[in-house]
Amino acid sequence: MPQIFHRSFNTISRLTIFGAAFLLAFFGWVLLVLGRSSYVTNVGITRDQPVPFSHEHHVSGLGIDCRYCHDAVTKSSYAGMPPTKTCMNCHEQIWVGSTMLEPVREAYKEDKPLHWERVHLLADFVYFNHSVHVNNGMGCATCHGPVDHMPLMYQHGTLLMEWCLNCHRAPEKFVRPRAEVFNMDWQTPTDRPDLGKELAGAYGLRKLTNCSTCHR
Repeated sequence: MPQIFHRSFNTISRLTIFGAAFLLAFFGWVLLVLGRSSYVTNVGITRDQPVPFSHEHHVSGLGIDCRYCHDAVTKSSYAGMPPTKTCMNCHEQIWVGSTMLEPVREAYKEDKPLHWERVHLLADFVYFNHSVHVNNGMGCATCHGPVDHMPLMYQHGTLLMEWCLNCHRAPEKFVRPRAEVFNMDWQTPTDRPDLGKELAGAYGLRKLTNCSTCHR
């Protein structure tokens, strides 16, 4: 029986098979990179807000504690957004004629809330409780990053499950004294490298990697 295909087709078929395998691996790599990029995770992305509120100015410059604005953070799953009255406690006295703060004065006058664009947005199938984390020694900066150096607020972490699991698998690496939770500059003392393990034991922290911990 005469040969239908030329011998070169053997080489071409091998190259095609191996090429397809490498192509699939390449596309898989692209998807992994894209899934962790800021395009998907929103890391480092700022949002247009009704007022360009600067955490750097208020936290680092003026020394205002996180709880002054986010007053529900120690007792609720949601940290809370400050009512316009909280802003006006100061701005009835200072920067009273600022054009930038006109939306704040207008909202206060009309007794309507400002509509802030949410920066940290978890998926609907994820349960997160701020009070549980704060009351167990997890600092604001651990999840939100260097807020005191953010002229405009942006998302610091990816909020991907693997990012959360870094802490859930080893809470002793991230825990701090409860009195230092709102201290943006706190670092583990160099002379007490095992402080995290001590605090994890004192606070009864354990590895929480069961799906139902966050997915309820």
